[in-house]
Amino acid sequence: MNKGLLRKLPKIDELLLNEEVNKNIEEYGRNLVLDTLRESIDAVRKQILNGEIEDFQLEEVVSLYKSLLNRKLRPHLTKVINGAGIVIHTNLGRSLLCEDAVKAVEMVSKSYNNLEYDLEKGARGSRYSHIEDLLKKITGAEGALVVNNNAAAVMLVLNTLCENKEAIVSRGQLVEIGGSFRIPEVMKFSRAELVEVGTTNRTHLYDYENNITENTGVLLKVHTSNFKVLGFTEEVPLEELVELGHKNSIPVIEDIGSGVLVDLSKYGFIYEPTVQHSIKKGADVVTFSGDKMLGGPQAGIIVGKKEYIEKIKKNQITRALRIDKMTLAALEATLRCYLDEEEAIKKVPTLNMMLKPSEEIKRDADRLRRKLQNASKAFTFKVGEDRSMVGGGSMPTETMGTYVVKVTSSKYSDKEIENYLRGYETPIIVRVYNGEVLIDVRTLQKGDDSVIASAFKNMGEE
Repeated sequence: MNKGLLRKLPKIDELLLNEEVNKNIEEYGRNLVLDTLRESIDAVRKQILNGEIEDFQLEEVVSLYKSLLNRKLRPHLTKVINGAGIVIHTNLGRSLLCEDAVKAVEMVSKSYNNLEYDLEKGARGSRYSHIEDLLKKITGAEGALVVNNNAAAVMLVLNTLCENKEAIVSRGQLVEIGGSFRIPEVMKFSRAELVEVGTTNRTHLYDYENNITENTGVLLKVHTSNFKVLGFTEEVPLEELVELGHKNSIPVIEDIGSGVLVDLSKYGFIYEPTVQHSIKKGADVVTFSGDKMLGGPQAGIIVGKKEYIEKIKKNQITRALRIDKMTLAALEATLRCYLDEEEAIKKVPTLNMMLKPSEEIKRDADRLRRKLQNASKAFTFKVGEDRSMVGGGSMPTETMGTYVVKVTSSKYSDKEIENYLRGYETPIIVRVYNGEVLIDVRTLQKGDDSVIASAFKNMGEE
């Protein structure tokens, strides 16, 4: 039977008689189409040899070819729908850009621009001039610089101010940033010598003071933005560390990681140090991310005293870490929102999702449930209360009350539903808990509900 089926496998020439296949050749090129046809034939051959099919039709091979071709044509980096309820989802691209930032990126991408051209002087300019004044105005700092991410920012600052010198840091702040990148390793690469003081849970001012030597380059404070040590703990307040540093003529660097520019404790969240407060308390240099709580593109932002910022700008490594025109455009547009706090909350998606009123989330959940139930009777949909997360190495203990659509089915298991949604033409990322698939509406965007409804409709009809 296998030999008979194998002989039935179509030749490439036979498949090339298909009208749609020929159109594909004109549109996508002969090589891609031929390779995909061969793969579809090989896939059916493998099914025959494994005894997985007893018969097939030519149309099924063509259908498999179309599916494989569509998969190849789909960009590998693609849009997904975040139904997981994690606002700053590291695996899903972190923060969403505001509309102003998207328009700015489009503008500089499709036209020439004044990236490094001073329009007033008619001469070469600095790319950092486009955002330095903005950052100074928003944070209160004397100077500012932007590189490609926050790990690079920390490394660059340390290399500039502490190369071949000692950087004193609390043992409890030697965090892993993510993806196995650790503060001690970043410091080592910057050629700063790490001096650990205190213990994991308690560090006192005298721990820093007793370890200051003639070779001390900086006092480093790292905000533990992706975990909390609770219980019997103590750490040195920034203002005390600044006083110690200034007394010994040693610059104090604070890495606050998440890049909070709005005091969210006013809106019911736990207090997270803002960049403005760190500058006001006297930190000489502050580093933070652009794509976490700030809600902009990936970037490492450095603000602080002018004398240190100017030294950092002149470091030869700065050129290797600089941001491109698209990141610069997106960051400038995002920062402009922060000139007015209400505008930032309204326009920046990260803040908007975090501060979305509970009653609005409930209405969205009810609306989605009705739409899904109308789309397919193969599933049961109900609205329930749950918790969303801030995510992205920010506010590790903070969750937000939310509403989710809970999905069950007598036909499909929770794992089958989750797998189907994740593999859909526009992947839909959800949570699975206690036998139910949960879709958190807090992180859904405009138009996502229609895609989700189509996915359940198609799955129910299979």
